[in-house]
Amino acid sequence: MRWWRIGLRWVAALTLAMIVLPAALSMPAARAASLSPGEDPFYAAPTDLASYPNGAVLGARTISLLGLPVPVAAWQLRYRTTDSEENPQLNVTTVLVPSVPWNGPRPVLSYQVPENSLDTRCAPSVTLRGGSDNDMASAMQDAPFIADALLRGWAVVASDYEGPQSRLFDGVTSGRGVLDGIRAARSFSPAGIDASSPVGAWGYSAGAFATLWATQLRREYAPDVQLVGTSAGGIPTDLPAVAQRADSAAGAILILLGLARNEPASRLADLLNDRGRRALLAAGTSGCGADLSQEYSDVHVDDFATVPNLLAQPAFRNAALPNELGRTAPDTPLYLYHSVADEKIPVAGYTALVDTYCALGATLTAIHSLFPTHIGAAAGEALGGMNFLADRFAGTPQAAGCVVE
Repeated sequence: MRWWRIGLRWVAALTLAMIVLPAALSMPAARAASLSPGEDPFYAAPTDLASYPNGAVLGARTISLLGLPVPVAAWQLRYRTTDSEENPQLNVTTVLVPSVPWNGPRPVLSYQVPENSLDTRCAPSVTLRGGSDNDMASAMQDAPFIADALLRGWAVVASDYEGPQSRLFDGVTSGRGVLDGIRAARSFSPAGIDASSPVGAWGYSAGAFATLWATQLRREYAPDVQLVGTSAGGIPTDLPAVAQRADSAAGAILILLGLARNEPASRLADLLNDRGRRALLAAGTSGCGADLSQEYSDVHVDDFATVPNLLAQPAFRNAALPNELGRTAPDTPLYLYHSVADEKIPVAGYTALVDTYCALGATLTAIHSLFPTHIGAAAGEALGGMNFLADRFAGTPQAAGCVVE
């Protein structure tokens, strides 16, 4: 058991989160001022979007983090990226810079919030500037980790990596969105970060999915974005197995509807019954994870299907396959962790991914955590992941090869 991983710094971050978030939840006026992306012109793409390079900043605005007067400079940037279907799209990233002084180029943490949504109302840019009670409840899970990074003096970049169509578990779209968000932040001079700033990446759960896709794609898609290290935990691998584990819960419905919408060539949508098709049509306006948890609390995936055992059908597996991690070995040092008792994401898929990365020549440390449950490992192993990035930011080299615990 590695209880020592919960150290004083993480406790300080958690304390900050406990102070800030209850205040945010008690300020309905500030949250009411946050328009949804569908109503906010900041999210509207310009007609000449395709003429801009990936990562180009197309507009900026200042915000208050969670709508509160905290000592953090915060901006949101509109930027151009390219989705998995090679379409130009407008994304938004949130850039946070603490008041902590830094001698030299300030490190940048690309932090991937686990969006878990088919609806842009739940994008990180909405959550981080204040939103509905459900949105803020989600933000509470990430606040300690973001606070830890800010207390260390790091800048934080949190991009809406699912994009304007909220393409949940679209690997290429997510990875490109992360990389172009980093490019945008580095070119935004008021933040005081630039190409000389060391960049690391971090994510947990669905955020780990986007983080590792970005790390895999970096060399091919954004060779100008150098990552000194990547930390990721609770990693969604073997998406059919994740959906099987989550059946009769909102997570399985999210995965089903996301893959059916994102991968039309798989013909997965053809296997939905009338109820499933109605849910798919409504997903863009009521597809936040919290919404679905309430609406589909007792629903099984097969309640939406015309065939039995939909999750084992070739169409489902064909929709998931292009989005599975492990296609290539990241050329960035990795720190990975996953609970052996994760009740949401089976550990077998994590172990297989680690084995694949090692066979492909990756440099990594992989922790099979004894902290129980998905959330337990998120809290218990976070300090190790953050300290790994701190060492990389400090220039400490990581020995080549795999260390698996």
